[in-house]
Amino acid sequence: MRINKYLASCGIASRRKCEDIIKAGKVCVNGKVLTDLGFVVGENDVVTVDGNTCQPATEFDYVMMHKPKGFITSTSDDKGRKTVMDLLPDNYKNLKPVGRLDFDSEGLLLFTNDGDLAFSLTHPSHEITKTYVIKVEGQVKESQLAVVRAGVVIDGVRLSKCKAKVMERNEKTTKIEVVISEGKNRQVRKMFEAVGLNVCFLKRTKIGDLRLGGLSRGECRPLSIEEILYLKSL
Repeated sequence: MRINKYLASCGIASRRKCEDIIKAGKVCVNGKVLTDLGFVVGENDVVTVDGNTCQPATEFDYVMMHKPKGFITSTSDDKGRKTVMDLLPDNYKNLKPVGRLDFDSEGLLLFTNDGDLAFSLTHPSHEITKTYVIKVEGQVKESQLAVVRAGVVIDGVRLSKCKAKVMERNEKTTKIEVVISEGKNRQVRKMFEAVGLNVCFLKRTKIGDLRLGGLSRGECRPLSIEEILYLKSL
């Protein structure tokens, strides 16, 4: 089995992220630092990551969390900040977050030790939609939404077209539902910053057609069989 797929099957991270871990010199095979991204793991090879032996999982778990604000989407943080792992029950501590929500955002976040599914859900080529409910400060003009829908330019790259519709307005804020098929860092916030709008609230409500529902902030639950099969069909 190719090394990135092997590490993903151990629940280390998605295959794409596992390649970054290898490049960082954190993976050893039989005691030697691995540099070959195309290495094929043999039956008798011993693979370690940061000195810890890893073996493919024999059973997979899939968990949904309602991530609250104020937590880093990471398995650890060198600055000592709280991470989403602090919210997981002990029996799920071996799982890894799929994708990310930034520190100031909340909503639907998935966890699994199924590296292949994590890879499928996060790889840009699959273009899986994510739905967000946001609030921006002030009143939003239709001309601003038109620019966002057409795909704004961020860091010299034009984003794909997206959906954006106003849900509510009041004197101070405008609530908008946004659907995107990309997953760049802080993408939704940057999209609206590009047209002069500040996002003061952001919540992910759906991944594909999988909805966040019935969970209070900080709570999590295992996915149903139907939900797991749906995600694997994407």
